[in-house]
Order: sequence, then C-alpha cells, then structure tokens
Amino acid sequence: PFSSRRETDTRDMLRLSRVAAHLRPLCASRRATSTVASDDVLFEEQKNGRNILVTLNRPKALNALDASMVAKLTPQYKKWLPISGARRVIVMKGAGEKAFCAGGDIKAIYDAKKDGKSPKECCTFFNNEYELNQIIGTLPSHLVQVAILNGITMGGGVGLSVHGLFRVATDNTMFAMPETAIGFFCDVGGSYFLPRLPHPALGTYLALTGARLKGPEVAIAGVATHYVPSSNLENLERDLLAAKIDEVPEILGRYSSPLKPGQLTRDRLNAIQRCFQHDSVEDIIKALEEDEDKEWATQTLKLLSRMSPTSLKVVHRQMKEGGQRSFTECFKMEAVMAERFMERPDFFEGVRALLVDKDKSPKWSPASLAEVSRDEVAAFFK
Repeated sequence: PFSSRRETDTRDMLRLSRVAAHLRPLCASRRATSTVASDDVLFEEQKNGRNILVTLNRPKALNALDASMVAKLTPQYKKWLPISGARRVIVMKGAGEKAFCAGGDIKAIYDAKKDGKSPKECCTFFNNEYELNQIIGTLPSHLVQVAILNGITMGGGVGLSVHGLFRVATDNTMFAMPETAIGFFCDVGGSYFLPRLPHPALGTYLALTGARLKGPEVAIAGVATHYVPSSNLENLERDLLAAKIDEVPEILGRYSSPLKPGQLTRDRLNAIQRCFQHDSVEDIIKALEEDEDKEWATQTLKLLSRMSPTSLKVVHRQMKEGGQRSFTECFKMEAVMAERFMERPDFFEGVRALLVDKDKSPKWSPASLAEVSRDEVAAFFK
C-alpha cells in the first residue's frame, strides 16, 4: 500500500511539475509574489517582501472610491504603520487608462438620504474616508507613498493621493475639485492643501470654480510633485517597486520631464491672484468683471454662475479657515461641515441633477449669493 501511495504521489508530482512549467512564464512576468485581491482593491506584495502595489480596481466606475474600498484600504494601511514594520514603498494607481480615482461614491450618499438615513448617518462614509486620508497624510518615515495620477483625479481620489509624500502627474492626468457644482465643499483635506499651494489664491480659484488642470499643469500648481510621460509609467512602476525608500527621489527625478505650462502660464497665475485674493465672493466676481484678461474672466464668471451660492460662500471661508489650521484641525472642521451640508438641500439637489435625473439643471436653495447670509455661512463652522 505504501509503495502504491508513493507511485501515486510521484505521478501527481509529475503532473504538478508540468503545470508549474506551463505557468512559469506567466508568473515570471508578474512582479508580485503575493496578492491580496478583492474586486475593488488589489494589494500586491513584491518579491523584496517590502514594497506594495495598491490598485484601485473599479475601472468601469472610473475607480470611484466607495465604502467597500475604504473598508479595505484603512486596515491595510494601519497594518503597515507600526515602527517595527518593514520600510516600504507604497505605489498607488488606478486600474485602466482613464482614471486614477474620479471621486467618491456620492450617489450612495444620495440613496442613503432617500432611504431615510439621518444627516449623521449619511456622514458615515465621509468620516471613514477622512480617517484614511489622515493616515496617508501622517505616514511614519518607514513608509513612503507614491501615487500615480494617470487619468481623472478628482475629489476622493485627491484625498488618497495629495497628502502622500509623492504624487506623479502624467500627460493623461486631469485634476479637479468640482464640489461646488454639486452643492458641497472641497473636503478630503482640501481645507489644508488648497490654501497651501505655492501660487497665491490658486487654491481658492480651484476650489470655487472646479477648474480643471491637465498634465504638467497639475505639477506646476503644486498638486503633483513630479510629471512623467505616461509612456514611461511601466518602467517607473517597476523601479519604484524594487527600490529602497531613500532611492525614490532619485528614481522620480530620473523619469521626470520638463514642465510646459499649458493654460497655467505666469500671466494666468497673476490674473488668478488679482481676482481671487479678495475677502468675499462678491468682490471676486466684481474683480473678474473688471479684469483685463477678458476671455478667461468671462469663462470663469460663467463657471461660477453654475455653482451653488451656499457652496461658494462656505468654500471661500473654508479656504481662509484652512490656511490657519493644522492638518488634524482641518479634518475636524470638515467633519462638521459635511454634516451641515447633509442637513441642507443643495448637495442632494446637485447629485440629483448630475447623476440621477442628469438634467444638469440644479435648483439651488438659496438661489443667489445675496440670499446666503453671513450667519448661514458661520453655521457650517460650528
């Protein structure tokens, strides 16, 4: 019997060796030795036993961040936090060619409200998302994140990337914080990073208008730390995932290309400063009406006219407040602001117009800047 068992084992081993030989070329093409997989997030540990490739894996939804993804990402990042852990390079990217992450799953929050959830219950996603943003923004020195912003990067995708040490824009990158168009505010730490962009008033401009930055403009603005042509991403990713932490800056520098300003020229940055440095939204609009850069000013006024008046005034104050608060204080402020927006109609009206009925004709309440009082704005910060 034992001899028979050994013969059976030998035959089985031969079969397995043939299967292994067949699969070996495929396996050799993969960098990762271990993959923790789910439908919406992939964690691939590299052969060096340290570095990790994190892939946001909802390409059909432009990798939009939802509750399920946050619930997987947060414990994984917490697992890497202890000082006794390995020194890791974490590379985060989005699946597919269209998006890094196109924002948060705001439709789910709209549905929660329709299902009778309270404002506080509607904020569950935001609170969990903000916790993850703060973890990424305060990673200890033995962890370095590099976010590859190849494609659409908005809202929730900005929160996953901008607080990390390195952010790589490509020729495919499209960045925006479009929250005022849906009756919301620039959350995910927008209070902190937007007022601290290197060009005066640029953060306020991006926050109020939802204006898009493309390719090198994202690095010029200070949102990205590097600009790498998309044709080099495969090699960049390979080298980063094989690197030690102190090698990362040199690798990023080696792959980076010179910046061409696109629309974000020195003249345009000066115009943004002239018009958006003012102490009220009304004064910003007046400055735009009188600005010498007529074509840009007209387009900008048109953008502002579509936005929620409440959002415009609240976000304007948010930029002032955020510039004076610490990283942690900004997120505490945003948690309060999110709940206040859940108590009011504009967010749900904005989502309805954009994603539900898709008529793109929101009916804001109040409908004009003049109707949004100073006390109403102050209530978002209490």
